[in-house]
Amino acid sequence: MENEKLIAEIERLKEERNAIIMAHNYQLPEVQDIADFLGDSLELARKAVNVDADVIVFAGVDFMAETAKILNPEKTVLLPTRRATCAMANMLRPEHILEAKKRYPDAPVVLYVNSSAETKALADVTVTSANAVKIVSKLDSDVVIFGPDKNLAYHVAKQTGKKVIPVPEYGHCYVHKKFTVEDVERARKLYPNAKLMVHPECEPEVQEKADIIVSTGGMIRHAPEHDEWVVFTEREMVYRLSRLYPSIKFHPAREDATCIGMKAITLNHIYESLRDMKHAIEVPEEIAEKARKAIERMLEMS
Repeated sequence: MENEKLIAEIERLKEERNAIIMAHNYQLPEVQDIADFLGDSLELARKAVNVDADVIVFAGVDFMAETAKILNPEKTVLLPTRRATCAMANMLRPEHILEAKKRYPDAPVVLYVNSSAETKALADVTVTSANAVKIVSKLDSDVVIFGPDKNLAYHVAKQTGKKVIPVPEYGHCYVHKKFTVEDVERARKLYPNAKLMVHPECEPEVQEKADIIVSTGGMIRHAPEHDEWVVFTEREMVYRLSRLYPSIKFHPAREDATCIGMKAITLNHIYESLRDMKHAIEVPEEIAEKARKAIERMLEMS
């Protein structure tokens, strides 16, 4: 089915099912274009609480769809394809957290939302890259256990002055790990008038050379401050920024900075998901209840 027909069918099914499409900033352009709501993890989590629909089609990766389901237990949450998963979220297992708790029994467990429902159930509070610094600085402990991204943990430690224990020690996003100091130097030469916006999932040495270190939501907020940027995050963020600010120049720091999990979702998957009501996300109630407390605490604190 060609795109125009697919879009018409998706719109028809949305009405029939009383459905809304939520999409992350890293989705393919054609998926971003049909979304009812676009955002970063924090914006999507906030939006999920107030959705007036029976069905949420989540064009993002699995942990995001799980978060939407945890916040909306009575709604149907669909993930368009099971291949939309996050390698970093899958690196963190419950035993990593339990081991760290043995070593630091008084330290609160702060988990990046890029984590499974099973691990969120062990967290005191969840965070996103947009609010991690704010939330950790509010906690009345000088030591925190933080997972699964070690680079975001580095950024939080630097900004708050607290001891941040990363779990697991090697947790990272393979997309952001691609960015190097050489990419920074090349960007400075190619675009001498541009400023560099860098996601905190990037390696510390790349963060150190940034003009600003921000989440994707932060990139949107800060973009009007300058007329040209090099964007150090998943490539499709440039599409989102360019649509919002057509008079500002945005350059991807690397053309190959693509997330396989995010790019697994196509218009066809969204159509089939709505047509067949697949793949419905389920989270066991005892896990959902504990995870919900950690997510709701984040929403209150931010």
